[in-house]
Order: sequence, then C-alpha cells, then structure tokens
Amino acid sequence: MIKAKIILLHGKVQQVGFRYYVYRLACELGVKGYVKNTPDGSVFIEAECEEHTMDVFIEHCKKGSPYSTVSKCDVSQGKIKNYTDFRIC
Repeated sequence: MIKAKIILLHGKVQQVGFRYYVYRLACELGVKGYVKNTPDGSVFIEAECEEHTMDVFIEHCKKGSPYSTVSKCDVSQGKIKNYTDFRIC
C-alpha cells in the first residue's frame, strides 16, 4: 500500500549536498516526490512509496549524508498526489 509522508529535517542539512543525497536515495528505493530547502535552514521532503520502503527511506534521511548532521526529524502524514518521479526543487 502506498503511503505519503511529509518529512522535515533540521540541523546542518543545507550547503552539504543533503538534497542530492536524498535524491539519490529516493531514486534507488523508488520513492516519488520532491525535496527542497526551506528559508529557516531545514530540508522539506514530500515522499510517496510502499510502507516498508518509507521506513527505510526515513531512517536513511535521519542518518544524513556524510557532511550533514541531522538534529531533528519531523514526520507527518501527507496526502497522496501520485508523483511520477523524485525531484530536487
């Protein structure tokens, strides 16, 4: 069953290649949606995929890229929008 989540990551997550890390991870796992930087320095993700895949995706996002430091990860229920790919915005 497809799940939709909104993920907001805080910490040292901008200007460290974090969005590209999330993009590559999403493409590997088959996650659809997008990732973008926010004005407050966090990273916002809308993601759609199977439940088990979502769990794996979120855990990897929490760990972060080699140069990032994720201090907080907020996950909330999203609405399915039937994304066809994953993009960096």
